[in-house]
Amino acid sequence: MVKKRIILFTSLVLLFVLAGCANSKEGETDAAENKLQVVATYSIIYDIVQNIGGDRVEIHSLAPIGSNPHEYEPLPLDVQKTTDADAVFYNGLNLEEGNSWFENLMGTAGKAGDDAPVFRLSQGIEPMFLTTEGKEGEEDPHAWLDIQNGIKYAENAKDALIGIDPEHAEEYEKNAQDYIGELEALHEKAVERYSQIPEEQRIFVTSEGAFKYFSEAYDFTAEYIWEINQENQGTPQQITRILDLIEDREIQGLFLETSIDPRSMEMVSRETGRDIKGKVFTDSIGKPGEDGDTYLKMMEWNIDMIFEGLTD
Repeated sequence: MVKKRIILFTSLVLLFVLAGCANSKEGETDAAENKLQVVATYSIIYDIVQNIGGDRVEIHSLAPIGSNPHEYEPLPLDVQKTTDADAVFYNGLNLEEGNSWFENLMGTAGKAGDDAPVFRLSQGIEPMFLTTEGKEGEEDPHAWLDIQNGIKYAENAKDALIGIDPEHAEEYEKNAQDYIGELEALHEKAVERYSQIPEEQRIFVTSEGAFKYFSEAYDFTAEYIWEINQENQGTPQQITRILDLIEDREIQGLFLETSIDPRSMEMVSRETGRDIKGKVFTDSIGKPGEDGDTYLKMMEWNIDMIFEGLTD
């Protein structure tokens, strides 16, 4: 009799546990379904929107961390996520135009048209332009490398989220206030640190010419091997031009981007006898758990790396 009671009690406990697990999974599913389904074109936009949206958003980045968002090839999962999305966030300024991938994706996913919930986070930013022959007048997309522009991205993300989910406006406002406060403090740190570098030393070289906005904000001269990622990058003519420039201006600061093939910069380093001072982030944040794995951390890393590389 006692044995039967023990078996009955054990069975009831198991039923309660299983029911609890089922309810927990159901609760998790309901919570996920209640979140805004959001798509971002690449990791920097992903991270900024995540900071503003917080627990209210479920977000998918199209271009994976470390990849090139200039010319991305969407996967079937990307098409499905974009089709189902409540909102799509992109950079604009010529970033997602390679191979027309973004425009084609929006059309396929039913997100084309003026009323579509598609938001350009660079809205309101004064663009800078390319100068390479044949590309004059095209917008340079790398506005986020000026932290003041990153703040504008965050403000635009906040406004967009409030527009599609006004019920949680207060939460988005609070998240934005906290996040923008951190970005403002980091911008002030950059201004203070770079004021310590003599003007003639504020010049450096990267593979891609991604640092126009950065240079304008922090009073640098940034040179490059090629101006923007494309198929004919690192050509003999481009290498010869930068080698001559480095020698003529006695440039010491060579930096390699985390998302760029290192071979061209390594060749420049060998030919000039200049060391590569370190790696900087441009088109992507770092992988989770590694250096620069958020927009805030990648910008702080860049500030410190460039300062140390030009003052050692």
